[in-house]
Amino acid sequence: MADNQPRGNEPKLRTGIYWFTNDLRIEDNRALSRAAERTSQLLCCYVVDPSWFTPNRYGLRPLGDHRWRFLYQTLVDLKHSLEGLGQDLLIIYQSPLDALAQLISQYDVDGLFRSQNAGFYENGLWQTLQRRYQFLHFEELATHTLFTAASLPFALSGLPATFSKFRKLIEPLNNGEDLCAVIQLPPPPRVNDRTLTKLPSAAGESKSEVFKGGANEGHRHLSRYFGTRLPSSYKQVRNALDGWENSTKFSPWLANGSLSARQILSALRHYESGVEANESTYWIQFELLWREYFQWLAHAHQATLFTLHGISRKKVLTSFYPERFQRWCQGNTPFPLVNACMKQLNATGYMSNRGRQIVASCFVNELDLDWRYGAAYFEQQLVDYDVAVNWGNWQYLAGVGTDPRGKRHFDIEKQTKLYDPDKRFIAKWRGETGATSLDSVDAADWPIINSESLR
Repeated sequence: MADNQPRGNEPKLRTGIYWFTNDLRIEDNRALSRAAERTSQLLCCYVVDPSWFTPNRYGLRPLGDHRWRFLYQTLVDLKHSLEGLGQDLLIIYQSPLDALAQLISQYDVDGLFRSQNAGFYENGLWQTLQRRYQFLHFEELATHTLFTAASLPFALSGLPATFSKFRKLIEPLNNGEDLCAVIQLPPPPRVNDRTLTKLPSAAGESKSEVFKGGANEGHRHLSRYFGTRLPSSYKQVRNALDGWENSTKFSPWLANGSLSARQILSALRHYESGVEANESTYWIQFELLWREYFQWLAHAHQATLFTLHGISRKKVLTSFYPERFQRWCQGNTPFPLVNACMKQLNATGYMSNRGRQIVASCFVNELDLDWRYGAAYFEQQLVDYDVAVNWGNWQYLAGVGTDPRGKRHFDIEKQTKLYDPDKRFIAKWRGETGATSLDSVDAADWPIINSESLR
């Protein structure tokens, strides 16, 4: 995995493409800065893949309405920011391979730049392009992590098997670099509007919308949060099921790269030096390191992140119960707290971290379902979906990931007493209005289950 560093005194490329992916910002974007340094003309593009809107192997859309609305807002914001630097953002609704092939040919491109990506599918596209266009200059830099592969104290093949070991090695290090400022970009080539295609409707603003997309909105939230005393009490309230102020809420902007992890860490350091450093502020860094671990785990294991037996390759016995799966998705189970969390997710595209652990535990343990279907549903619904964090966390909870203790099981009744003792959250999301049993039964009381073995 390359992490090319600027070398200086290199001849400029005539025309380059900057392919925005998981880095939808201008500030602290080393890959964009590198592209600006190397090219005389730069075409900035984002490719919306039509396959994101069609059912996948799990019968779900990879990109649900909440995520698409947030992404669309982010792209509009990025386009405006680029225009302020004399640039533009070409947004194309087409297969990435077809779209980039068309741009490479049409604009006589000689270089392609992007940020590194932890996703197996995304990396497959990049590798295919490299094989097809060996005459082009390809370059990618890490912008989605605190560290680069070169700065890690171990080779990627030697990534520690547990987070605890990773944290002990990484925590003493300083990520070492100042935030990258992009203040000037090369001009774009003349763009032929015929390359543009109509995007799927983003359905406008929703009354249940919790987050608004875009780097500018992300920056405002970052400033607001660290402009209060909330970081000093983060650890005490982070497990709350509801409430805007009970967690940092950085994750949606962090997920699509509107904010970088380094920007958040920089703001945290400024708060600690100017206001207070305590166990809660440390815990914000701790959570960033968890995210960091999942990113490198995804880089190291790639396709294994999506397999039933996971990174640990543990044997898992499971069946597919369509009715149970649909009830879980709809918040129609015998478990009121689970129902409330799922209804919140469906209505807003968001759920607390504690809620995610509870509903995932129910999915794997009480419902005996293949964890990958739950992960795929989160991918569709969560506005802060991150491929590494989502699939890594599901593997962790299902016992096929990095947790040496195996499968995690949260007692739903106990969780209700701890985090919703007065059942206000359940009442708010009408969690009590669920099914009284897991499965339908026929006249002879046999469960009606259409099951098939999954390998």
